[in-house]
Amino acid sequence: MALQALGEKVQDVPFGTRELWNDMALRFPNIVSQLSFFTNPPKINPRPDSEWEYIVQNKAKFDQHTLKIKSPADLGIDDVKQYSGYLDVEDEDKHFFFWFFESRNDPKNDPIILWLNGGPGCSSLTGLFFELGPSFINETLQPVRNPYSWNSNASVIFLDQPVNVGYSYSSGKISDTVAAGKDVHAFLNLFFKQFPEYAEPDFHIAGESYAGHYIPVFASEILSHDDNNFNLTSVLIGNGLTDPLTQYDYYEPMACGRGGAPSVLEPEQCQDMIDAQPRCNSLINSCYESQSVWSCVPAALYCNNKMMGPYQQTGKNVYDIRTECEGGSLCYIELDWIDKYLNTPEVKRAVGAEVDTYEGCNFDVNRNFLFAGDWMKPYHTAVITLLEQGLPVLIYAGDKDFICNWLGNEAWTKELEWSGKKEFGKAPIKSWTVDGEEVGKVTNYEHFTFLRVYEAGHMVPADQGKASLNMLNRWINGEYSYK
Repeated sequence: MALQALGEKVQDVPFGTRELWNDMALRFPNIVSQLSFFTNPPKINPRPDSEWEYIVQNKAKFDQHTLKIKSPADLGIDDVKQYSGYLDVEDEDKHFFFWFFESRNDPKNDPIILWLNGGPGCSSLTGLFFELGPSFINETLQPVRNPYSWNSNASVIFLDQPVNVGYSYSSGKISDTVAAGKDVHAFLNLFFKQFPEYAEPDFHIAGESYAGHYIPVFASEILSHDDNNFNLTSVLIGNGLTDPLTQYDYYEPMACGRGGAPSVLEPEQCQDMIDAQPRCNSLINSCYESQSVWSCVPAALYCNNKMMGPYQQTGKNVYDIRTECEGGSLCYIELDWIDKYLNTPEVKRAVGAEVDTYEGCNFDVNRNFLFAGDWMKPYHTAVITLLEQGLPVLIYAGDKDFICNWLGNEAWTKELEWSGKKEFGKAPIKSWTVDGEEVGKVTNYEHFTFLRVYEAGHMVPADQGKASLNMLNRWINGEYSYK
């Protein structure tokens, strides 16, 4: 039985849930048979303390956490100051890799940004080398300077989390989003303890995709402490999954020609998605109410099958409705180049990587987050907390993405039950222009903003580098309305 795969005593599970799980086992036998909350740990090559320039601890606050830091050897990625290393969590055998790049402009005064990719289970070095970092990696595995890097006017930290993602590793089970927030909080405190010169400027958390789960929780964890040694100033979420109950209503409109791109499905397929929507919504509602694995896993399995399955079967890129899936990692051949580059001995040695093999995405981690029930949980409620505490929140979305499309992201921002909901709902939708060209639409009320980015897929900085840098620079300068 599917429930027994998780070690659950069947008699302790309500009958209705038992029947639902059995139904899921019949519908998705291959997936349910793979239920596991563990990943195969990677082969590791721990480096001696002598290879690290700094070993940072704060036993009074984080008795199990140690930060190891070095200056990477010159790889030609940028000419700014860099640091890389690991946050080690001793009692849980968790090791999180990070890579930091100073601002190209004024590092003493420019803000600091923590960047997180999603997945769940994908490395933030994807963001570094494919989207917004100082260099891209080309077919010959050489760095190519990015003129629109986000470190043009800010210092940026790229963090591989959860464990067993990218260069990060662990021999234990994966963490859920809430547990990961505590480790990120510890990482930031130790980083700014070692480098207090970066602690004075503003600090922002940005990310995309499943970071729509991560960022609200991480920011809430940070704000729950009144003794932080850094200043959390805002959060930015790009094409995120944050409120599934609202967002899953918009897969059919996006796939069927009502999101600004031509339909990729036949009318009968669109109708099948419409017909499946009531049950999908009912399952997600049950997950929201109980937040139990027994409700949340069936919701993810059923809704992903019914709402994403028809689109995926077309062979289209789920991250860009304009293109076919090219093969390679996540439908982009460039990500294979990045994997190869980060697996070269000289790169691993330069940054202090302790894993034998780098993987851009770990699909065991992805599956385990789903089967931990994390996928469908209502993390948008944490956004309410952030807004009510006065923290500015930017939700931006490339309008050619399917999997976390702009229609769903716009909808949940309008549905969000915060004190400014009425005013945000009435706020005008204005043009966003860069150098006289309209590149998107913006809705803003006070410190909450939704930004639609024209002609961009899931990874906005990769498709619209100039516009994304304009978006970032205006936001971190406090221009929340993009006048």
